[in-house]
Amino acid sequence: MNELALKYGCNPNQKPSRIYMHEGELPIEVLSGRPGYINFLDALNGWQLVKELKAATGLPAATSFKHVSPAGAAVGEPMSDTLKKIYFVDDIKEPLTPIATAYARARGADRMSSYGDFIALSDTCDKATALLIKREVSDGVIAPDYTEEALQILREKRNGSYNVLKIDPNYMPAPIESKQVFGVTFEQGRNEIDLTSDTLFDNIPTIEKNFPEAAKRDLMIALITLKYTQSNSVCYVKDGQAIGIGAGQQSRIHCTRLAGNKADIWWLRQHPKVMNLPWVEKIRRADRDNTIDIYISDDYEDVLADGVWQQFFTEKPEILTREEKKAWIAQNTDVALGSDAFFPFGDNIERAHKSGVRYVAQAGGSVRDDHVIETCNKYGIAMAFTGIRLFHH
Repeated sequence: MNELALKYGCNPNQKPSRIYMHEGELPIEVLSGRPGYINFLDALNGWQLVKELKAATGLPAATSFKHVSPAGAAVGEPMSDTLKKIYFVDDIKEPLTPIATAYARARGADRMSSYGDFIALSDTCDKATALLIKREVSDGVIAPDYTEEALQILREKRNGSYNVLKIDPNYMPAPIESKQVFGVTFEQGRNEIDLTSDTLFDNIPTIEKNFPEAAKRDLMIALITLKYTQSNSVCYVKDGQAIGIGAGQQSRIHCTRLAGNKADIWWLRQHPKVMNLPWVEKIRRADRDNTIDIYISDDYEDVLADGVWQQFFTEKPEILTREEKKAWIAQNTDVALGSDAFFPFGDNIERAHKSGVRYVAQAGGSVRDDHVIETCNKYGIAMAFTGIRLFHH
């Protein structure tokens, strides 16, 4: 099959819509559901991301995509009991396999943004992963294969309408890609830049020059994630998973702030007061996510006001004060930060430092590189100039 008709394009009024191959057959098989235009954009970008993460780290990888940018990305490193709890997977009886762990991490880092995601998996989707997917609000999944048990579970999701895509892992696209905008065809070479080499970190202009292996891994994860994130973009990574992604901002400092705020929220969700919130029985997962997000924000009264908190909690929780939040965030350390282009000013490093960043990889080449280096030196941050720009549109 070299063509697949779609219900509509980005919006219902955009008809007709299809995906097709100029030569050869589509490398995708629809096993369940009826995926749409944006679903395929998310699926194909997500697949490229996890395929590269697997190649770079040797570990199973997963990503959670929303509107053509990743909300989360991770490899299958083991999770602590704390992470299992804040990712809402501590009650899963099925042992979590490495690919299931990768998805739990990718989905769990920014659960608000991942709501209604499209999932990409580097490895065969197994029963444990399917059980995690089944309980989340999601549009679909793409993987190189599925076990029989996993496929049965996923085909039952959303009354059989859940989108399940199988992709040929050996498919390689043509080296030249094209697209049309306003009737004009654009053409370029595919971005085949290699982000797996240690030489990425050879140019280190800062006083601190030590990049431990874990930091190199996390920086590679950040850069590969950014390669498939709408620009401008910045990505914070810790322990093998993205914890904050800032995508599609016109100003780089806004990317850094947005991603940093998400990283802070990820860390605040591990605060003892959040971990021990007294939830009412059978509260919906989405309501719990939304409530946590508000509880740790400056708008906490929206869920703690009298007559309101009873909807969510069995007793009124204590406020998580601004001082407590600041002290807790200060305990987050050894975070890696990647940028898809150079930092024009040191203000990006100032903001990154507040979220525990200790390692940075960015293109370099700004007329204010000296200011960025000076700011890194002030905080003992190791920074590498990669010389690589990763714009994605």
